[in-house]
Amino acid sequence: MLKILEVKNRRCLDTFVNLPLILYKDDPYFVPKLLYDEKQTLDPSKNPASEHCEFKLWLVYKNGVPAGRIGAIINHNYIKKWGNRYGRFGYVDFIEDFTVAELLFKTAEEWLIKKGMIGIHGPLGFCDLDPEGMLVEGFNTISTFTTIYNYSYYPEFMNQLGYSKDVDWLEFELTVPEMPSPIIRKLAYRAMKRYNLHNLEAKSKKDLKKYIPDVFKLLNRSYSNLYAVTELTEKQIKYYTKMYLFFFSVDFVKLILNSDNELVAFGLALPSLSKAMQKSRGKLFPFGFFHILKALKHNDRAELLLIGVDPRFQGKGVNAILLDNIVLNNPLDIKIADINPQLESNVNVISQWKYFDIKQNKRRRAYFKNLLP
Repeated sequence: MLKILEVKNRRCLDTFVNLPLILYKDDPYFVPKLLYDEKQTLDPSKNPASEHCEFKLWLVYKNGVPAGRIGAIINHNYIKKWGNRYGRFGYVDFIEDFTVAELLFKTAEEWLIKKGMIGIHGPLGFCDLDPEGMLVEGFNTISTFTTIYNYSYYPEFMNQLGYSKDVDWLEFELTVPEMPSPIIRKLAYRAMKRYNLHNLEAKSKKDLKKYIPDVFKLLNRSYSNLYAVTELTEKQIKYYTKMYLFFFSVDFVKLILNSDNELVAFGLALPSLSKAMQKSRGKLFPFGFFHILKALKHNDRAELLLIGVDPRFQGKGVNAILLDNIVLNNPLDIKIADINPQLESNVNVISQWKYFDIKQNKRRRAYFKNLLP
């Protein structure tokens, strides 16, 4: 017997957030999200995206036991920017029972139709910094801290539900070389000299902190034309600065400045937190902090999160400066780096890795379904 309930109180939200820990309990490739951050994101009083987003969350119970979850989001800034009256689905997980998935998506679709939406796509979050894309290849590879993991039957169910591919993202595993590529070095040096650029020599997080808002503003400009992206508001910038500043160290944040000390490019990376999050089960207490701090200080694997270049400097070799820094500034002696999802259609970005030893190890997908009768 199936029963669906809307998440309306803290107890239900706890069940919603903790459900993946149950569904993937014995899966060695699943990496939990930080539960505290998940609750903050899904609390409309805490998440500044609530100013321009409406959303609902639901849980499905099978014979009284939680068996699936889904969120439906209407991002009004997306509709205004892109002109598509599309709702989003996200935070979706379910047991291997098609009737559970069917009830979840039917409920989300019906609410979006009532709100005047003509299409639905996802998995997507409130903004591009939230995890997005359903895994369709790479189920036997450990997930990263910032991406979604799901079982292989998910894509099969999506096809049965009438959803089709909208876009795909690719993920790569990069072997960090001991010496920089001569070509990358040459391009980096030429760009630095030609445009009078320099690296920010940050000695502490205090040196970084004043540039963080500029990083997000540059993110808005450099990612503006990518799939389903909406620009972060000032409140969202403050929110994500507070959320992520703890995790970043000066060794894994690379900022390129011009002669006026204005930000023209950035690269953000983290020592891999996958193993730490598995050990902590997504919880900070009692031992989560210990596992995270250990991973941040002792690690041979990293996660390359974001690279952004001011549109005025794109295609001019500035990204080579950031790539050069991956090798030159490697304080933990990182051996392997996981490159976060990149749109398969974004050939220019993907091609920048051609001078490295990389292999594609995952593919994830945004699905779309027409909601018109």
